[in-house]
Amino acid sequence: MSAFTSVFASLVGSLADVLHPLFQTASAAAAIILFTGLVRLAVHPLSRAAARGQKARSRLQPQIAELRRKHGKNPERMQKAIMELHAAEKVSPLSGCLPSLLQMPAFFLLYHLFSSRSIGGEPNELLGHELLGAPLGGRWYDALAHGGVFGGQGWVYLGLFAIVAAVAAFSYGRTKQQLAANPMTPVTGPDGQALPGMGAMTQLIPLLSFATLITVAVVPLAAALYVVTTTTWTAVERAWLYRDLPAPGATAATAA
Repeated sequence: MSAFTSVFASLVGSLADVLHPLFQTASAAAAIILFTGLVRLAVHPLSRAAARGQKARSRLQPQIAELRRKHGKNPERMQKAIMELHAAEKVSPLSGCLPSLLQMPAFFLLYHLFSSRSIGGEPNELLGHELLGAPLGGRWYDALAHGGVFGGQGWVYLGLFAIVAAVAAFSYGRTKQQLAANPMTPVTGPDGQALPGMGAMTQLIPLLSFATLITVAVVPLAAALYVVTTTTWTAVERAWLYRDLPAPGATAATAA
């Protein structure tokens, strides 16, 4: 981890130096936002592939419903038929997970970098960078100890919380609409019955957008900037990539 952290620290430092004439003391924060954008651009092709997979799964819903009706008394045959249908249409139920998984290393590197006092035996100079007076290595509870919620540092976090809440509300509405238009395929056990608790889990999925508020509150400010930037990117990207998914009621009308 230390070798990766050293290389990553050099990358962030170099970006901060390039951006310093424009952003001055906030150059490191700007570098983190730029780095996040570069990461998202790198995984964008996978996001597009995930969107194509989601649209393909949406088109397959009538066929899956027919397979469930046809093989309802034979759960093993039903699951096999559904898997064969996915394979024939070259649709992977897990394709949507890849973009998120590939972003995790960048987040953990940022978290480790701005949680470490030293890098390779040398003092971590990046901890001296700030965003509007809030240290990039600090957390929300540090800001609360220096002026409270409405102190100088507190306002930085209030701004981040406001952005996250707005993005979460937007994502919540879109996820509710998409689940209404394209219900998730129920997960069943060996007996063909839906696994207990899955219905409640489906209801909770749209609310997961608001969990980002907790993350922003407990991680270093640098990692919080990454989370806020990537979450906002995801909301905008999904709104664009999934803009032509059918609205609630459209699938049923088409099937009829």
